Amino acid sequence: MLRSLVGSEMCIRDRYQRRVRGALEVMAFRAALLASHLCASRISALHTTPACAASAISVGHSHGSLQVEQFGALGDNYGYLVHDPATKSTASIDTPEEAPIVAALARRGWTLTHILNTHWHPDHTGANLALKDRTGCKVWGPRGEMEDIPGIDVAVDHGDVIRFGQTSIAVLNVAGHTRGHVGFHFPEQRMVFVGDALFVLGCGRLFEGSPDQMWESMQRLMALPDDTVVYCAHEYSQANARWAVAVDPGSEVLWARKKQIDLDRAGHPPVPTVPTTIGVEKATNPFLRPWSRSLRDALGCGVVESDAEVLSLIHI
Repeated sequence: MLRSLVGSEMCIRDRYQRRVRGALEVMAFRAALLASHLCASRISALHTTPACAASAISVGHSHGSLQVEQFGALGDNYGYLVHDPATKSTASIDTPEEAPIVAALARRGWTLTHILNTHWHPDHTGANLALKDRTGCKVWGPRGEMEDIPGIDVAVDHGDVIRFGQTSIAVLNVAGHTRGHVGFHFPEQRMVFVGDALFVLGCGRLFEGSPDQMWESMQRLMALPDDTVVYCAHEYSQANARWAVAVDPGSEVLWARKKQIDLDRAGHPPVPTVPTTIGVEKATNPFLRPWSRSLRDALGCGVVESDAEVLSLIHI
């Protein structure tokens, strides 16, 4: 009888703790969404002409004194131009494909002055030389991969600052996907360009780095303010959402976000799921929540495994 009572009490306590954890997750997600909606006043769409594939997307955003042109390339890549109207400086964040970048420059009447490469992969550096020959722009890229960045002029790494027009860009080391991957953080405008380091509900595959290295990079991004707008390089959100609910099926907020992503992408035309915010990703992205009890339970992990070890287990 005593064992039965104790067992019953433990079951009740466990159910109660799970409900509390679930309620806290929902509250955190709602707070992150509120912050995201508040950001909407800073991220105002200037024009949108989306179509079914990411490659047909064209969206303009305003971040204080800077303008961002988001467009598709190579099927599921996103390209970005950042423009400072005061100085006429324009940066291309990575160069997935020449034609869409040239078209975006012509559409906005901008002249390319900077290329900022996040990492060496060809779908991020493929148009470096063509655009440099066409415009005479300079190329910045990660110091740890400088030998693989076509046309590089300036090598940068964590802690370096790039002067862009009237704005300072902080370079973040977010290695893991590749050995020297960097991100470009615009602190004044509260936005960050992360390449393939972080995605909506996902992160980049560990091609060259280790789980420890990737978790360190994720923590570096998580330390940014929650309302920081995150521009990642691919429209992978639906596939990532399917994976996320598979590895953490007990998360109500994940299922809610997956539903919203599916609704957005099922629209006519589909709605881009990028950009996101640091706060929303912290509340839902499994790769930023390896400490989560529900996630660890679903993976059969206890408290012994490190966060980096859990991240490696959930990695696609």
